[in-house]
Amino acid sequence: MFLELPEKRYYKIGEVSKAFEVNASLIRFWEKEFDLLKPKKNNKGNRLFTSEDLANLKIIYHLVKEKGFTIEGAKKKLKEKSPSLHGNHEIISKLESIKAELLKIKNHL
Repeated sequence: MFLELPEKRYYKIGEVSKAFEVNASLIRFWEKEFDLLKPKKNNKGNRLFTSEDLANLKIIYHLVKEKGFTIEGAKKKLKEKSPSLHGNHEIISKLESIKAELLKIKNHL
């Protein structure tokens, strides 16, 4: 499950964890485990996630939380550079957005 965030350049870890409905500690853990997550840090050391980081987090979330992969299994899957994995995720995201819009329209009728 991913709650859509408004389009911004950077997202704070609290916003990201709320969007994925997980604890911030899990996001920090995934950051340590997965090389493709590289949030920037400001002068205070706060993590600032980009849209690319969010896309990578969606893939990690999908593999670990939805598909039930172990951390090691998810790492292997990501190293395969499977285009279908990224393509499927994009398709799923678009379909979820369409579903949300249709539900909004249905609720307004």
